[in-house]
Parts: sequence; structure tokens; C-alpha cells
Amino acid sequence: MPLLTLTSDIGQQDFLVGAVKGQLLQANETFNIIDVTHHLSPFNYPQAAYVCRNAIKNFPAETFHLIMVNLFDEKPEHMLLAEHNGHFIGCADNGLLTMILEEVPQKVVALALDKTQQKNTLYCTTIFANAFNLLLSGKNLEDIGDPSVSIQVKNPLKPMLGNNWIEGQIIFIDNFENVIVNITKDNFEEQRKGRSFKIVFKRDEVIDKVSETYADVNEGEKLALFNSAGYLEIAINKGNAAGLFGLQGYSEKQQQHQYMSNRIFYQTVKVYFE
Repeated sequence: MPLLTLTSDIGQQDFLVGAVKGQLLQANETFNIIDVTHHLSPFNYPQAAYVCRNAIKNFPAETFHLIMVNLFDEKPEHMLLAEHNGHFIGCADNGLLTMILEEVPQKVVALALDKTQQKNTLYCTTIFANAFNLLLSGKNLEDIGDPSVSIQVKNPLKPMLGNNWIEGQIIFIDNFENVIVNITKDNFEEQRKGRSFKIVFKRDEVIDKVSETYADVNEGEKLALFNSAGYLEIAINKGNAAGLFGLQGYSEKQQQHQYMSNRIFYQTVKVYFE
């Protein structure tokens, strides 16, 4: 049974996620469909990249990944199908692919959309499902799409660096209101160079050590740790860090501001090294 992960910004208030799965199973009833999430924030590319990147790397090679995020950010003429490190990824040509992979995919083709068809989510689902089936039948990627496509490229959101500091952006708030920052453990240690440090965020809150688990501090106390994806996380033991400290990621209100100013604003967390 071929594994197929499904990630979207559709939400689950209506029929659409179920209909997408139905279309996939009509194309191939042996697909083992695994939901990653359907609650990504629309137009929040760094959040989507963080979630997809860290889900994909935990699946075995030859897994199919269908990422239905911002499918119609622009009027599409094609969808993308990439092969990278043994994984197959289907998504829109909107720059998200390079943000997820943090590089250009090893192989990628354009899947043409019929100009006479209404371009909606279910139609795009059938395009991806048919392409996945062709791969399963033994076709090469280059046989089922246009390998000459010039894809949109968006760079992943990276922390800012100085000699004695590193500044990251809040990219995700999880279900427990823990705050995830785009500083990885490798980023942190490379910049730290064995020095002591202070993690500083809103209201001049300071944390000067990295914990291994939430239980390393007393209930109600703040802490910092590197989460299972290796990213810096600000949390409160049995509490809600985002709500208590007034921390937030990229929001719909900020999206509206972006349309007016052509800028994106993220709250930041800064680490000073001494």
C-alpha cells in the first residue's frame, strides 16, 4: 500500500478534505492516506514550510506527499511534482517547495492543467493522483511532466546573525501555545561557540539555560528547549507561553498589513552570547 501524506490549509469545517481523499481513493484504492494537518494558516509560507519539512523527513523513501497549500495564490497553468531524496512531493508552483526543501529539488516537472477545465481543488487532486499512479506503474518523473519548467523560488526564513547574537522569528504556535522560533540547535551552537547566553523576548523576559524537558523547571515557570524537530521552543511548564507573554506568529491581521506595505512582520526572539 503506497503511503500518501496529505497537508493543506483547507480546514475541516466542510466537505473538501473528505472529497479530496475520495478522489485519491477513486484513482487508487490502495493509497494509505495519512493526514499531517489541514489547519495551516493561509499565505503563511514559513509556517507551512516548517510543518511540511519536519513531517516529510520522518517518512520512508518512496512516500508520496500531497501539499495543498495556497494552490491558487496565482492563476495556475500547471502544478509541480518533485522527486527529492527518494520522496515524491506534489504542490503548487508558488515557491513553497524550495522553502520546504531549503534547496532546489533534485528533479521536478510541471504537470499541465487542462485550460478547458475549472481549476479547483478537486481537479488538481485528480492531476496529482494520476501522476502518482504513473510513478507507481514504473514511469520516470520525466515521462509524466515537463522537466524544463522554471519553478518559482522562495528562500526559507532564516535567523539574523551578529558576532554576539542571533535573532530568530516566531514561525509556529503549537496546540499547547508553545512558541517555536526558526533557530535550530545547529544554528545556536555554531553561533554560541561555547559561550554563555541569554534568550530575550517580549517584555524583556530572559532565559539563560536550555532545558531537556518541560519538567526541568517547576510548574508555571518558563523554559527554553530544542523540540523534536530541533528548533528553539519557548514554553511554560503546564502553561501557555504564547498567551501569557503576548507572543504570536504571522497572523491574518499582519497579512492584511502586508498587502498594503509589501512587508511581512514576525515577532522575534533574540539570543545574546557573552
